[in-house]
Amino acid sequence: MTIEVKRRASTAQSTLSEWFVNGVFECYGIEDVVRPAGAAKVFGKTAIPAGTYQVIISFSPRFQKQLPLLLNVPGFAGVRIHPGNYATDTEGCLLPGTGAGKDMVTNSRVAFDKLFKKIEAATKKERVLLTIR
Repeated sequence: MTIEVKRRASTAQSTLSEWFVNGVFECYGIEDVVRPAGAAKVFGKTAIPAGTYQVIISFSPRFQKQLPLLLNVPGFAGVRIHPGNYATDTEGCLLPGTGAGKDMVTNSRVAFDKLFKKIEAATKKERVLLTIR
């Protein structure tokens, strides 16, 4: 399974994106601000680097439940996909939503639940890769 995150609009508060699963539009997303190359990482306010990451399902001590986890993200630890509507709801994680507005996504839990079912099923039979562009 492939998940492609195409970053679109960035503001001083957030980065919005469109997400595709196996080439088909799935949802919108929000994350922290993408910093210019060479800029210092700001803890809890910097988006992860563009690249391709394997996704697994594992227990999150912070959220106390199973969530998707991105592996081997340079300079980051514990990067997950989880519900949230604003960049303030994340510290580097990716947040899905059914709609997008200025510095927000909508219906994040609905989008997350749908995506989680797909990721969970896929991880049982194949490798799941997420690519951020």
